[in-house]
Formats: sequence, C-alpha cells, structure tokens
Amino acid sequence: MKLHELKPAEGSRKERNRVGRGIGSGNGKTSGKGHKGQNARSGGGVRPGFEGGQNPLARRLPKRGFTNIHRKEFAIVNLDALNRFEEGTEVTPELLIESGVVSNEKAGIKILAKGKIEKKLTVKAHKFSSTAKDAIEAAGGTTEVV
Repeated sequence: MKLHELKPAEGSRKERNRVGRGIGSGNGKTSGKGHKGQNARSGGGVRPGFEGGQNPLARRLPKRGFTNIHRKEFAIVNLDALNRFEEGTEVTPELLIESGVVSNEKAGIKILAKGKIEKKLTVKAHKFSSTAKDAIEAAGGTTEVV
C-alpha cells in the first residue's frame, strides 16, 4: 500500500447536501422548504417546546422535588476495595487516588461497609459508615476522620 492508494472506509464519509443549487440536485429553487409559510422564511420555525399554542408538556406536568445547591457528594470506597493494600498500611485519601481506587476525591471520601475486610489497616477518610468503622476495628485496624 502506498500513500496515494489510501482511501477512507466505504460509507464512512458522506457528502453534504448543497441546497439551492439547481433543479438537478433535487433541492433547487425552494431548497426543500416548500412554498411560503413560517418554515420557509429566514429565521422561521417555532422555539423548542412550542406546541402550537397547546399547553406544552413542560407546563402540563407537575413540578416535583427540590435540588439542594449545597449538596456535598462524596467519593465512595467499599471495604472490599481496601483488601488490595498490604497489612498495616496507612490508607489515606492520597493513597486511594494514587492506587486508582478513587479517580476523583469530590467533597471527600466515605468508607462504606460493602464486602469484608481481611487486613489490619489504618484508614484515614472524611467519613465512615458506622458498620464500616466497626468492621475495620473488628479486623484489628483503626479509623481516623481527616
């Protein structure tokens, strides 16, 4: 194969439709917009969500709920993810990010009690669930709130 023989895969490139370029194109004269009317005009058409004067769906449906703009989202780490560390390791938020357990610290790291922990670790995090704290201490480890 030579450089001049390179071609894109069949069907991967599509030529754009050039409207208003003569009768032979199939989209000449009115450019596929038909004759007159709101959609034939420049800037024509209706805004998104407009249903011709009928009460729009967004107004027909009830408003529900509340979004707390001050909500803190924590990065979650389950107990079984801590088993990858060596016995006696001090597990910190930095170590969790470095080892790829957590990709983004968000507002902090919270340890949850899903799975079993088999190693004695010192775990430092921003929050612990009570069952996770008990499980870490039952395995002989310690917990510390950062």
